[in-house]
This record gives sequence, structure tokens and C-alpha cells, in this order.
Amino acid sequence: MTKNLTPPVDPVEIERAVRVLEAGGLVAMPTETVYGLAADADQESAVNATYDAKGRPRNHPLIVHVAGPEDIAWWAESTPEAELLARRYWPGPLTIVLKKKPRCGLWVTGGQDTVALRCPSHPWAHALISAFSGPTHRGLTAPSCNSFGRISPSCARHVREDLGEKPSGKLDLILDGGPCEFGIESTMVNLSGARPEILRHGVVTRAMLEETLGRPVPDAGADAPRASGRLKSHYAPRTKAELVAPEALAERARELSAEGLALAVMAPEVLRAALPAVKRFVAAPEDVSAYGAFLYEALHELDAAGADRILIARPSDAPEWAAVDDRLGRATA
Repeated sequence: MTKNLTPPVDPVEIERAVRVLEAGGLVAMPTETVYGLAADADQESAVNATYDAKGRPRNHPLIVHVAGPEDIAWWAESTPEAELLARRYWPGPLTIVLKKKPRCGLWVTGGQDTVALRCPSHPWAHALISAFSGPTHRGLTAPSCNSFGRISPSCARHVREDLGEKPSGKLDLILDGGPCEFGIESTMVNLSGARPEILRHGVVTRAMLEETLGRPVPDAGADAPRASGRLKSHYAPRTKAELVAPEALAERARELSAEGLALAVMAPEVLRAALPAVKRFVAAPEDVSAYGAFLYEALHELDAAGADRILIARPSDAPEWAAVDDRLGRATA
């Protein structure tokens, strides 16, 4: 689970990526959360190509990645709370949803009148967006760089194994910026209505948002804008996966083993001894930050084990584990 250091940004590769994007191509871009499938947000054909590459429904809105808070007004109707959050958490793993401006095409927003904006902190992503932005403050749509609904990529290898690079794959260029720091998607907060609300949990927690804004930030209701990562089943391995209470894990593993199923298991190391023989065991980190950073790598590893079923010990339900709990719930839905 030890991460390699992020390699130094290669300006030659950044310039190459800018040329690909300007020509309407697709670039796999590392961010601090997951790898994104970048396209020029102003080019409808380029954005539509990301939907096609992922197999993503066209009504599923995308996030526009921008160079900094000064770009908000070029894409959306800004608000004082949006400016406050952007100054506090950008660059970083926070996405802000606002009413869109005419410049932002409906091909980005899934036909909605709102747009999601984010400024990533990964040095490769920040260098690419800054180089691409230019005098018109261009942005990049960049959904997770994986087949729709499947496990998000937290390193370039995951991208190559899934969507791949041309001529045999679907992408024009893969930028390898090393493993992602946080490993799960950004927190998404909706500021397009009367009150702030959380559309998607992430590293920026509810407590952090409430401390910054000075008022409650509840989870979004059914009337909220559609947003990435809110489908019941998402981030899913191809192997059927179950989320099991830690105290019930050994019994469930014995039941499935008795049925002749080969198992891959992710659980705290202390539970390993009580399990029957399994095809693959992955030790779950105890720290929430380490768990989040390792989660998608672990899901990829479990999915590749050749097992008939994946069992995952349910982690803590404390508030700081909300993002991890959300991803696990959707991966095992």
C-alpha cells in the first residue's frame, strides 16, 4: 500500500496533451482523486467522444475542471458561498455545482441548467489545465477514466487495462502522473438552490463544509440536480461483491465456501485467522485516509483474483468514513 512519489511534471508531455485536446482528442489526466478522461469542454464533439469511450449515458452530467477560482464566472453564476469555498479548498478535491452560463453547453450538463466546477490540485492536472486555459479560461470535462459504472482508476495502469490508448484502445494519450493521492472522487456540494447540500461525499467532509460556511450542509434530496456518482450501482467490480458486518464475515465466508464458491476478501488483518481458505485476502487499512486512497486499487486487485464472490468487511460508520461507506455501498449494490 506504499505509494510512489508523483513523478515531476513533464512540460513536453503537457504541451503534447494540450495539442491533443485542442484537436478534439481524449487525454487520461491524473488528479488527486482519480484519473480523469479529459476533453475540451467547449467542443461538443470532443465531450460526446468521452461519453462514447466510457459507455456513459448522455444525460449524466460532467464536471468542468478549471484553473482556479477566477474561472468560475466564465462558466457559472457565482455566489459568495461558492467564492468562499473555492478560496478555501481550491485547488483540491471539492466540486461546486452552480447555475450555468450560456457558454457552458448542454452537452456538458446532461441537459440541466447547472454545471459542476472543480480545480484539481494534482501537479500534472493543474499544469495541464493552466496550460490549456488561455485567455478565454477554457476548461476540461474529465469524468473518471473507466468504463461507465465500473471501478474508478487510481493509477495509469488501471486506465491502460480498461480504456487503453490508441490504436488498440480508445484514448489519444495517457499522462502517467503516478498514483492518486486520495483515491476517491471529489466531494460535490450543490450551491444552485436556496441552501447548500452535499451531492457526493468525499475527502472534504460535511464538518469542514459547515465550519467554512457557518451553517448546516445536509445531504441532497430527490429534487437535487443529477450528478456524477449518484447512481445506486457504481464503482462496481465485475465479480459480485457483498458488504458484510465484521462480526458476520467469517460465518458468511464459511457459507459461501461450503457452496463451492472461491472467495476474495478485504477485511482488517485481525479477521484473517477466522476465515476459511480464500483465493485472495487484502488487508484493509485502519485509517480512513489510507483506506480511501487504497480502495479502488484494492477493488481492482480483488476483481482480478479470479474469485466467484468478493466479501468486504464493512468499515466504521463514523461521519469521517461517509465517502468510503458511500463508494462501498454503490460498489456492492
